[in-house]
Amino acid sequence: MSALLIQMLLAHVLGDFVFQPKGWVKDKLKRRHKSKYLYLHILIHLAALMVVFQFDFAYWMVFLVIPISHLAIDLVKINLNNRVNLRWLFALDQLAHLLVIAVLAFYYFPDFSLSGKLFSEANLFLLLCILLLTAAGSVLIQILMSRWIVAEDKENQSLPAAGKYIGMLERLFIFAFVLLNQWSAIGFLITAKSVFRFGDLSRAKDRKLTEYILIGTLLSFGLAILTGLIYLYISVRLSGFSKL
Repeated sequence: MSALLIQMLLAHVLGDFVFQPKGWVKDKLKRRHKSKYLYLHILIHLAALMVVFQFDFAYWMVFLVIPISHLAIDLVKINLNNRVNLRWLFALDQLAHLLVIAVLAFYYFPDFSLSGKLFSEANLFLLLCILLLTAAGSVLIQILMSRWIVAEDKENQSLPAAGKYIGMLERLFIFAFVLLNQWSAIGFLITAKSVFRFGDLSRAKDRKLTEYILIGTLLSFGLAILTGLIYLYISVRLSGFSKL
C-alpha cells in the first residue's frame, strides 16, 4: 500500500506544483471553467499518473477517479475564490485531493488497517511532544517571561504574532536536531539567530533588552532540548515494550 500511496502522491505533486505555472493559475481564476489551462492541468495529472504507474492499467480506477475528482475540486475552488480565506481554501483543496487518494488506496487494499499504526503509543507520544513545543510551549514561555516588560518595537513595525511563530519553528527545528543527534546544527541555529538579532541588541540603550532576549531564547531552546531528550528516552522504552 505504501508504494501505491507514494506513486499517487508523487503524481499529485508533479501535477499541482511542478508542472503548473503561475500563469495557468491566474488564467483559471480569471476565466474559471472557460480556461483551457484548467483542462490542460487535468491532462497533465493524468499523464503524470500514467508515467508514475508505468502505464499499468490494473490501476484503471486511479487513472479515472483522480483526474475527474481533481477537475471537480478545482472547479469548486475556483468558484470559491475571493469568498473564502486563501489559506483555508488552499488547505481544504489539498485535503480534498488527499482524501480521494486515501479512498483509492483503501479501495485497492481494503484489509489494510491504518488505525493501529496511526494511533500507536509512539505516534501519540510524538504528537504530545509537538503540541508541547508549539501551542503549550508558547503559553509556558509567555507566562515565564511575563514578569519582565521590555518594549522592543512598536506594534506597527512587527508582523502580528511573529515572535510566537518564530519560537514554535525554532523549537521544532531543535527537537528534530536532537532526534537526529545533530547537536552542531543547534549551535548553528543559535549563531544564526544571534546574527539576525544583532541589530536589535546593538540599538538597546541598556542591558534590559539583551537580557530579555537571552532569557527567552534559552528558555525556548532548553524546552526543545529537554523535550527531545525525554522523547528519545521514552520512545526507546515504548518500542521495547511493544516487542514483549
